[in-house]
Amino acid sequence: MAFRGVDYYGIEALLSDEERLARDTVRTFVDAQVMPRIARHFRDGTFPMDLVPEFGRMGLLGTTLQGYGCAGMSSVAYGLVCQELERCDSGIRSFCSVQGSLAMYPIYTWGSEEQKQKWLPAMPRGEKIGCFGLTEPDFGSNPSGMITTAKRIAGGGYVLNGSKRWITNGSIADVAVVWAKLDNTEGKVRGFLVPRGAKGFTATDIHGKFSLRASVTSELVFEDCEVGEDAVLPGVEGMKGPLTTLTHARYGITWGCVGSMMACFEEATEYAKARVQFSRPIAAYQLTQEKLAMMLTEITKAQLLCLQLGRLKEQGKMRPQQVSLAKRNNAWWAREIARTAREILGANGITDEYAAGRHMCNLESVYTYEGTHDIHTLILGEDITGFAAYDR
Repeated sequence: MAFRGVDYYGIEALLSDEERLARDTVRTFVDAQVMPRIARHFRDGTFPMDLVPEFGRMGLLGTTLQGYGCAGMSSVAYGLVCQELERCDSGIRSFCSVQGSLAMYPIYTWGSEEQKQKWLPAMPRGEKIGCFGLTEPDFGSNPSGMITTAKRIAGGGYVLNGSKRWITNGSIADVAVVWAKLDNTEGKVRGFLVPRGAKGFTATDIHGKFSLRASVTSELVFEDCEVGEDAVLPGVEGMKGPLTTLTHARYGITWGCVGSMMACFEEATEYAKARVQFSRPIAAYQLTQEKLAMMLTEITKAQLLCLQLGRLKEQGKMRPQQVSLAKRNNAWWAREIARTAREILGANGITDEYAAGRHMCNLESVYTYEGTHDIHTLILGEDITGFAAYDR
């Protein structure tokens, strides 16, 4: 049965024709090409690499960027794309988010024209893949504590030493956008474009994951890795680079969470209508109806939150703290809705015949990455009070 969407407050009327077309095109593609096999990839712990050219053909990589073969969609259209991708699986949306928001965006925003010409034309087509190296084994919520260093060498260029962990697309990336502290500059952070195959650079996949199994997650290691002067992103210094990039990526996550919510709500509703216990469908019982009402309420709130956030982004008025509020809220409720859907499905909910359990596992990562719930709480707390409660 084709997915009809969830629209309790008439949000459809608030979208432009372009936005509806982007959503519906990706919705149809996901239902036909990705949904039938995502459970197998999740079970096997594999990413469907054969879909990457299709992502490129449909304009899903670097969606909001202008030129270089990018689609140049509006922010809301991009959000709806993320929604439909994550309605299928967080790992599918993560691939596209990392490629466009975490790899292409910093090259586009802070790269030299030579760097842009080298990488960007191929990346929207999926012919070159990128990753984003910020998080380290000992520094997640406090990225400024990173210990990866870049040291200038005689004759020009730099030597990188350190490691990055939990890097989506790491081992399949043709270029890694790596953030490191410069030696002898009081820890000034710079971005480096490190190509696959660079001497001293290795990427190893992380196995044994319960979450994001249909996604490549890697550790990047730099052991006297030499890069040239042309590897440095010239347009940004300090933590502004990685943090601005993360804000751009978190925006897409807020919409992706809505897709996961909708998938779980639809599955739980249809199951509850068909599942008969004590001579009645379980949808006829008050406890089940309360759960479904909660789901619908939180989906509707999250949709409105995302839509207004997107409009602010399009107007150049979006603040990082507003993104924190949306990411914090939507990831929390997506996780709660997935758990509740699993409850409604009973024992069936722990099998991959149904999607709720897969979403429930995936959302543990979404809840954690690109700013944990607690970190976004502290960001909002500082914005409200003027007092920073972290880094003490």
